[in-house]
Amino acid sequence: MSAPALRGPYWATVRQHRHAAWALTALTAAGLAAVAALRVWVGDPGPEGPFAFPARAHRVMRLCMEYGGTGLLLLPLLVGAFVAGPMTARELESGTWRLALTQSTTPRAWLGAKVLVAGLVSALGASALVLVYRLGWTRVSATWQLTRFDRGPYEATGPVLAAYCLLGVALGVLVGQLLRRTVVAMAATGLLTGLVLLGIGALRWSFLPVQTNTIPFGGNPAKLLPPDSLLVDTGLLTATGSRLPNQACFERTRTMGVCPADLNVTGRYADFHPASHYWPTQLIETALVLALAAAALYAAFRVLRARRG
Repeated sequence: MSAPALRGPYWATVRQHRHAAWALTALTAAGLAAVAALRVWVGDPGPEGPFAFPARAHRVMRLCMEYGGTGLLLLPLLVGAFVAGPMTARELESGTWRLALTQSTTPRAWLGAKVLVAGLVSALGASALVLVYRLGWTRVSATWQLTRFDRGPYEATGPVLAAYCLLGVALGVLVGQLLRRTVVAMAATGLLTGLVLLGIGALRWSFLPVQTNTIPFGGNPAKLLPPDSLLVDTGLLTATGSRLPNQACFERTRTMGVCPADLNVTGRYADFHPASHYWPTQLIETALVLALAAAALYAAFRVLRARRG
């Protein structure tokens, strides 16, 4: 029994844009090979932990993960631009979409094929790239600007990247229909997807309430912030429970650890997100982005119905 074959607009969409799918596959394979080679070079950590890696190999791995996280951060913008331009606006601009309608295909099926193919390829590709990235990132995840909370590694290590790619698909088919100019639609979709990514990224650490630790003023600062957590705010506490900036004492005394008596400082505080907040934040953000994608997709089909009937 033969496997089911793609038919109609689905076959045409896959055939037309197969080179982009192969390019994504090649990128994933190349990334996997590079990360595997780097892991072999770096080796396993010694008893001292991750900082016992060979210095040069660790620097190269860290640099690759830093640029890799930035590259994956741009993936949803590229997906949205491609869907808006070559997949949607170019066919509307040139009029070639009318050819599909002569093959017993409705406008809704024509657009639906593009959404389904682009969404499936981008979601699977993003998920595979996340797995590849995590394979290398675990070797340097304890270093500066590469923790799970940092911009880049955060998006590249969880399901939120696939959600943003699906948002790019939805915005692409919407903007592509509205503008109907390939280059303009690509630029507008990339910009819009990037703005959404930055906007939600600025709000993500407000989804869950922070936790607070306090210590006496002369206590050990190392006990203030748990390991592998995200510091949100820190400062001084007075006897009345009010908060002062961390440098309030130093500005008066020019000496660390000494406070004027009139400030009545009794302790220090730290507001933070613990490591356990990472996955709940990922899931909340993923759900929010998918809801936006669904709204954009609904608008895209409404636009199609209004213009094509």
